[in-house]
Amino acid sequence: MATGGTRVERVVGLLSGIAMAALAALAVAASAAGPAPAPVDGGGADAIVRPLTSAAADPERGRAIAFGRDGNCLLCHPLAGAGRPTGNLAPPLDGVGARLDIGQLRQRVVNPSLFNPDTIMPSYSAVDGLRQVAEPWRGRPVLDGQQIEDLVAWLQSLR
Repeated sequence: MATGGTRVERVVGLLSGIAMAALAALAVAASAAGPAPAPVDGGGADAIVRPLTSAAADPERGRAIAFGRDGNCLLCHPLAGAGRPTGNLAPPLDGVGARLDIGQLRQRVVNPSLFNPDTIMPSYSAVDGLRQVAEPWRGRPVLDGQQIEDLVAWLQSLR
């Protein structure tokens, strides 16, 4: 652990390192081709109005993505009743479906840096203009369009 900086800075640095290590582990486990970037279309800067795929979204698959290694949302986001430890670096997921509409949720998953350029949340779809991306993930999205739609459907259900 680093000895410089305040305790908060050291903890944030450690947790950021853990998040980067988790994403690097995902990259190692993923196939070389990986999912194609999700098409971003409609809604402007605040929202992506149109779904990224034509297939129906499944909130149960989305929950599995949020809780699993693909999305790893609970590493940083608190969620009451998750049944396991959750993070505290990011806004709580509780009630997010009541705070944001589905297009706003989709945009935040696709490219959260549009809302906070200094965010530690990875873009789950964008592949250009990103910083500190592990070599195996460069040019590849973390989630494909269907996975994003499933995740967004689950987030929308959190009211």
